[in-house]
Amino acid sequence: MERGIGSGDVLAQRALKRAVVAAALFACCIFSPGCGRKHQRAARMPQAPQPARTASRNARKPAPLPVGYTETGIASWYGVPYHGRPAADGEIYDMEKLVAAHRLMPFNTWLKVTNLSNNKSVNVRVIDRGPFVDGRIVDLSKAAAREIGLLGPGIGRVRLEVIAAPADIPANDFYAVQVGAFSLEANAERLREHYAKRFGNAQLRVKNGTTPLWRVLVGKEPSLEAAQQLAIVLAAEDKNVFVVRLDSVSTGSESARRAIKSY
Repeated sequence: MERGIGSGDVLAQRALKRAVVAAALFACCIFSPGCGRKHQRAARMPQAPQPARTASRNARKPAPLPVGYTETGIASWYGVPYHGRPAADGEIYDMEKLVAAHRLMPFNTWLKVTNLSNNKSVNVRVIDRGPFVDGRIVDLSKAAAREIGLLGPGIGRVRLEVIAAPADIPANDFYAVQVGAFSLEANAERLREHYAKRFGNAQLRVKNGTTPLWRVLVGKEPSLEAAQQLAIVLAAEDKNVFVVRLDSVSTGSESARRAIKSY
């Protein structure tokens, strides 16, 4: 009987020791610096990328002026001084074709142009840049202006609608702000120097005609939004400013080399 009781005491003591050891190990895991560091490392592991956020960032950069985009303003037309000369996209401007000039829309964008005074419409393809007159949104060819009854008045209020967008829009689009246009290169150069000292990037581009038109462009912005912000700053000094697209200019001929002068 005493032996049985003694054996039970031994077993109880061993169980007690095991419990004490287990409690000590548990306390070590909680309070020891090594265990604490492991816990902190686990908490600081970087999270996996969030697809929704990535998609959201990409969504903030939609293709500019997509199909369905509309714009309302004053249209004009241009003919003889520029007929037979290279347009901004390199092809020869023919005033009897249904083409047009726009400051921002990519070349080969198709527009439906509606004269709001008589509801006549015509479809035109963008091949050129312009108009470089504040308050106007599109320059039509003579043929396009004839189609919607704009030849006589010369200008008129229209609605533009993008009906087809080119698939090969350049990925490296840049935008600038036009701050002036001059018939004399020397006058344009003086203004260019003024803005170059202040903003670091200013250039001249010429539109050839009977009398060349020297345009002063400030900035080289990677997005339309950035160019619009620059235009707000420049408008504080000169109200007649507007954003234009900077197209690549081929340097294969003397006339093309004269089309752009950056410094």
